[in-house]
Amino acid sequence: MQVWQVHENGEPGEVMRLVDAAPPVPGEGQVLLRVRAANINFPDALLCRGQYQVRPPLPFTPGVEICGETEDGRRVLATPLLPHGGLAEYALADARALLPAPETLDDAEAAALHIGYQTGWFGLHRRARLEAGETLLVHAAAGGVGSAAVQLGKAAGATVIGVVGGPDKAAVARELGCDLVVDRRGEDVVAAVKEATGGRGADVVYDPVGGEAYTQSTKVVAFEGRIVVVGFAGGTIPTPALNHALVKNYGILGLHWGLYNTKNPELVRHCHEQLTGLAARGAIRPLVSERVPLDAAADAVQRVADGRTTGRVTVVPAKEAAA
Repeated sequence: MQVWQVHENGEPGEVMRLVDAAPPVPGEGQVLLRVRAANINFPDALLCRGQYQVRPPLPFTPGVEICGETEDGRRVLATPLLPHGGLAEYALADARALLPAPETLDDAEAAALHIGYQTGWFGLHRRARLEAGETLLVHAAAGGVGSAAVQLGKAAGATVIGVVGGPDKAAVARELGCDLVVDRRGEDVVAAVKEATGGRGADVVYDPVGGEAYTQSTKVVAFEGRIVVVGFAGGTIPTPALNHALVKNYGILGLHWGLYNTKNPELVRHCHEQLTGLAARGAIRPLVSERVPLDAAADAVQRVADGRTTGRVTVVPAKEAAA
């Protein structure tokens, strides 16, 4: 099979190598899946750089989220077991953690429904307890993680403010359904949010960026608001001033979705059922901006790492890449 491997840590475009190798052999409780579509996530870049919380032994194959096919022909969603990730023709997965792929979504869309939407659902509903009528602020609203949060927020009946970087991403955020879009490159984010909310601020802030975005979040979060920290795509991990959280009376909520797979896997299945239902009703639909062939995966991972993409970039078989 063809498979991307990383033999040394560094930038994805420099260290990923496409090679021919034998398919991995499943161990006890594992299953071999034919990869129908592999969604690219920011953690794939962190894995290449050696900066992710999980550091698989070298060489390894990136790709943490796929739509795959079992030997008996079932379409499933899976998080591949590293070091045998999804940027390959075949990957390994935990047989107990497979989820049925929604029938209403194609392979690329189904692959993109998993981690980003699960993270959004757990962050907004399980952690922040978002309610209809509240205001939700989403940083990086045109990205893979942010676009999922925007759709889930609208489906929950919230007013959604999206923060983006640049006019192209602003257009995408509007198409996703944001009630207000703020371009951080040309606008004062704090002033714009306060004006839009009559000075009250956002009830829930969804932050996959960190750094300056988190600082802005603390300035615009409402009384009894909640800031959900889901990642640090901006590259800087903020150090919260807890005295500020105390004085302003807001909550800082961390979310590591992967923990639910070990701490409460039944909640993951429940979440998938909720997401499948929302997709069936057309309330959410993953924004797949690009479908690229396997041999273009390294460039795609690098562009995701550099923040030069919108929505999700998904690796699919070459014959389907132009679809």
